[in-house]
Order: sequence, then structure tokens, then C-alpha cells
Amino acid sequence: MARIQLAFPDDVFSFETEMPVRITDINGARHLGNDALISMLSEARAQFLASHGVAETDEHQVGIIVTDLATMYQAESFFPEMLRFEVGMMDFNKYGGDIVFRVTKKDNGQAVALAKYGFVFFDYERKQVTPMPDSFRKRFG
Repeated sequence: MARIQLAFPDDVFSFETEMPVRITDINGARHLGNDALISMLSEARAQFLASHGVAETDEHQVGIIVTDLATMYQAESFFPEMLRFEVGMMDFNKYGGDIVFRVTKKDNGQAVALAKYGFVFFDYERKQVTPMPDSFRKRFG
């Protein structure tokens, strides 16, 4: 099976947050577990959107739904390291795009992971994909 290769331009990242690796994030191999990293990516995504005034769903029950996730692990991370999550958006289409992440160790900048969430806008009331709202496209596109 071919390995995933992710690469993002530096100028795509417009938001940064930090999170510690908690003891509960450590797996049996004694490093950050992939399930914990995915949860941290979700938190970074939520903080990114909130920093831009974007709610998970709007008053019409339209919001973002994740369609896919790709992660390229680059190094182990351990308790109690502090991780930096850089977040941005790219590859917009009629219905959504990609939220991209670069994860590094705060103390030395060592790369930990690159990841991307594919997303579309979803009408939770009608249970169907819907075009990206103009207000969102203008804010990020």
C-alpha cells in the first residue's frame, strides 16, 4: 500500500494554538496515541473556527461535516510535551475544502505530524450536503 505524503505551503497557516500531551494521551508504546492526536486535531479545528467567529452549526442547522482525514506521522511525542498546532484552509470547492494542520513540538520545532480534514457543508435538518455559504467563502476563500 502506498504511503500518504502531505505537504502544505507555509502561507496557508493562519492560526496557531498549543496543547499539552496529557498522560491519558499516551498509548501502550508510551508515546502519543493516534486516537489522541485526532482528538487534538479536532480541538485545534474548533479553536480555529471559533477564532474566526464560525459556529459548528448556524441558526439554519447548516454546519461543517468531516468527510475524510489523512495524517502523516513524523515523530513520536511524549507526556508532558507541549505541541503547537498550526491550522489553515485550502482547496475550496462548491461544497467545502480542506482544513490543514502542522503539528510541531513547541520547545524545539520538531515536526510531529501533518494532517488534513476534508470537509463539506451539511444541512443537518435535511440530511444533505449543501453549497458553502457565501459568508464562509468570503471569510476564508
